[in-house]
Amino acid sequence: MKTITKTITTLLTLITINLITINLSAQDPPPPPPGHNSGGNVPGGGASIAGGIGILLALGAAYGAKKIYNLKQEQLEG
Repeated sequence: MKTITKTITTLLTLITINLITINLSAQDPPPPPPGHNSGGNVPGGGASIAGGIGILLALGAAYGAKKIYNLKQEQLEG
């Protein structure tokens, strides 16, 4: 009796998930935002991320240096 109940519950769950997935995938994608870029709707849009990566690398290096400095200070004190 338990296996029949588990089987029926599993099948109903799979059928429900399948129906929800079909409805979700049938929707059209949203339109691109106005004035996205002048080159058309190209992934990335020609935006440079080099400046942001440089800032993140500098901040990460500063944070690591601070952690090492604090660790050395604790070793000298203790």
